[in-house]
Amino acid sequence: MSYYDIELMKYKNIYVAATSQHVGKTTSTLGIVSSFMKKGLKVGYCKPVGQKFLDIKNLRVDKDTILFADLINFEMIPEIHSPVILGKGATEIYLDNPDKYPLDKKILNAEKVLSETNDIVIYEGTGHPGVGSVADLSNAKVAQLINAGVIIIVEGGIGNTIDRLNLSAALFREHNVPIIGVIINKVIQEKADKVRTYVKKWLDAKGLPLLGILPYDKTLAYPLIKTIAKSVKGTITYNADQADNKIENILAGSLIDLKELSSSEDLLLVVSTRALNEAINKIKSISANVGFTHSPLSGIVATGQGSIDASTLNYIEEFKIPLIRTDLDTYGSVIKISKIEVKINRSTPWKIYKAIRLIEDNVNLEDLLIEEV
Repeated sequence: MSYYDIELMKYKNIYVAATSQHVGKTTSTLGIVSSFMKKGLKVGYCKPVGQKFLDIKNLRVDKDTILFADLINFEMIPEIHSPVILGKGATEIYLDNPDKYPLDKKILNAEKVLSETNDIVIYEGTGHPGVGSVADLSNAKVAQLINAGVIIIVEGGIGNTIDRLNLSAALFREHNVPIIGVIINKVIQEKADKVRTYVKKWLDAKGLPLLGILPYDKTLAYPLIKTIAKSVKGTITYNADQADNKIENILAGSLIDLKELSSSEDLLLVVSTRALNEAINKIKSISANVGFTHSPLSGIVATGQGSIDASTLNYIEEFKIPLIRTDLDTYGSVIKISKIEVKINRSTPWKIYKAIRLIEDNVNLEDLLIEEV
């Protein structure tokens, strides 16, 4: 039997929402699911309304569902774990004939099955609270539909954080959905005390519990080589099997020095193909002078046209460095890479572990449960 009284549990369904995209909703959901599992609860997961999907073994599911299937170890059933997907063109189809698509019934069916087979079910929202409104399935509407309590994730700060919370909370209040707590994510360590003091003051005045503050962890923003290749519309022409290499910082071909090479472990060299040989020779020279036995590079983006010397290719093969070729110029490539929004997925197991630890170490979920008497 669980340590907690399942019959008296405060919230059977918990809906994880966010004030906007890319503030850490999936990161937080991972940690919440894992924390409840470690308390001995049987935890279900659902992405009721998805936008980006994958086809796996003839199953069309939201991509986040695949990540949680690995974590919780459940067999993916699209109509249960990813009941509604509003992919490209779906909104026009729905608006042309809404009566033909009872999407709310799909979600209610999923909720019934999950509720009957789990102690608690975590529903992951999509985008900001209003996403899905075009099909009458905003985050707030779905939370109301499944009778869930809501945890709101917001990015750290004070003024902007409070503004976003106020706007998001209003939509949930409109649908009479209880907000059971707020998690403030990506808070710079030096500002944590100030954020806690002032945002909590506002939350207390509104009767909203602060569940925790998550410190900013830059490693969660590290992209992978395959993500970079996609962003610059390039092709990995060498060592494609290293496409899951993570990148910490970008190294410009014209700014190579010892300080740059020593500042990070996983550097991405972005350089024109014509200047690649010179850049690699400089890296080899500096490495030899300071006694590096490894390459500081986790990847290379070679831009534009040009040929590559055999000695450079030998270096690339020796250290198994993935090389991306792109027709973009160097400046354009750096701009594209800087705009990458990084998501946690199965290719980033270290991020999954860190996401779980962040919640476990910084968020109090005890008040959402009732201990057995």
